[in-house]
Amino acid sequence: MSHKSDIEIARAAKKRPIGEIGDKLGIPSDHLLPYGHDKAKISQDFINSVEDRPDGKLILVTAINPTPAGEGKTTTTVGLGDGLNRIGKKAMICIREASLGPNFGMKGGAAGGGYAQVVPMEDMNLHFTGDFHAITSAHNLLSAMIDNHIYWGNELGIDERRVTWRRVVDLNDRALRDVVTSLGGVANGFPRQTGFDITVASEVMAILCLARDLADLERRLGDIIVAYTRDRDPITCRDVGAEGAMTVLLKDAMQPNLVQTLENNPAFVHGGPFANIAHGCNSLIATRTALKLADYVVTEAGFGADLGAEKFMNIKCRKGGLAPAAVVLVATVRAMKMNGGVAKADLGAENVDAVKAGCPNLGRHIENLKGFGVPVVVAINHFVTDTDAEVQAVKDYVAEHGTEAILCQHWANGGEGTVELATRVAEIADAGMASFAPLYGDELSLFEKIEAVAKRIYRADEVLADKKIRDQLRAWEAAGYGNLPVCMAKTQYSFTTDPTRRGAPTGHSVPVREVRLSAGAGFVVVICGEIMTMPGLPSKPAALTIGLDDNGDVQGLF
Repeated sequence: MSHKSDIEIARAAKKRPIGEIGDKLGIPSDHLLPYGHDKAKISQDFINSVEDRPDGKLILVTAINPTPAGEGKTTTTVGLGDGLNRIGKKAMICIREASLGPNFGMKGGAAGGGYAQVVPMEDMNLHFTGDFHAITSAHNLLSAMIDNHIYWGNELGIDERRVTWRRVVDLNDRALRDVVTSLGGVANGFPRQTGFDITVASEVMAILCLARDLADLERRLGDIIVAYTRDRDPITCRDVGAEGAMTVLLKDAMQPNLVQTLENNPAFVHGGPFANIAHGCNSLIATRTALKLADYVVTEAGFGADLGAEKFMNIKCRKGGLAPAAVVLVATVRAMKMNGGVAKADLGAENVDAVKAGCPNLGRHIENLKGFGVPVVVAINHFVTDTDAEVQAVKDYVAEHGTEAILCQHWANGGEGTVELATRVAEIADAGMASFAPLYGDELSLFEKIEAVAKRIYRADEVLADKKIRDQLRAWEAAGYGNLPVCMAKTQYSFTTDPTRRGAPTGHSVPVREVRLSAGAGFVVVICGEIMTMPGLPSKPAALTIGLDDNGDVQGLF
């Protein structure tokens, strides 16, 4: 039996005018800034006008460590939002925008799948409302102004060897990881070694996603440390004088984007930091606004719970004063079998023993999430090859860990396929069972915070960091940054820094390769193992199959 592709389903959607979606949330038309007929930005004036309203219930959707078998976290987020609306709840969805890097690389888009999607899918996975382009431009404007300042006499005394601000582009391009700029003689400036990161790893992206309003955005941009003098004194964006112009470039990008699901329910899609190299959550302003407009807000955190959910709890909730009422942990039978040692080509055959062997990865995530004081429900994202015995094996395992697993069929049936999950999640949220607390306190040293994540979330025995890194952390503490949380940059495929180690390993070490201070965003990035802040394309990137058909329609996006 053949199924329609995600893009075919999205293209056949019966979308409502975006003004009608705004009406569902009580947003007047004069506070919607339309981008065509099916997407719009929300004005800052309207956001300010609802600040005194009580908050709805916040529900986080996260997942096990991703595998090539697929988990469907965004699909479940959308399906749960539709399911809550289907049972009569006023609910909306908050997810991240898609980066062009994975769209043309290997992972694909970020709009859900099957009959649990947010539309317009093609726009969302390409240029959308231009937010990422604005972030890229603002980031690189700062880069240009740093080099220009050095060229015109270097009044600030910037040490060209200690310019820490790299450029960004929203594509996977390994050739740009390490580059030399300003070659070509005196007219082109002073040559120096630098590099590019992907836009979703930019501190500007993180700042936009954590800022409360434009004034907070400009303040945070000004706090960015871009370089050091020969005496190791920090040079900020404010010293260079770039924060005002950057804020102008980001003025529209700061406003959340309103779109709709296939079932015409409202969704904010705003911001998009990766979770393996950044903090992995949609914007704080979108989430906080949604909580004022709906009784239930379903949001997601990137990749597995060891990355996205950990940062959601320890960074976004800490910075934004948020507290989730419940967590939905997504898993698939296929992924359990792959964690149990089954090759991708053999996942279609029933193998209950392999399911059981792979479940410890799921169990580890359940234990970790409960450690934040939040009730957890497991959503089994159904595939047609799943057998009753395999599904039951997952349910039995989850029950042994003191929670419940619910089979969800939203990919095939949309909101109807998540009615049971939605009903249970609403019951848990309404019961007020959560007693949320971050993993560590602000008062711990930066290295102690790194150890807390490594030992309590990854279950490592130790953190390996040489003297240079430890000295750098102590220097930042002495400069007043010791109260910041840490943002771990690590492979998403494993609890360890080795992407090939599946399951729930123990007895491993976490090597720290580099630390970066994101003073504007308000956290310290800890780069572990071989993780790259500029990904490369695979041997056969998705871009090879993306194009236009004879009708001018996009083909190959997924």
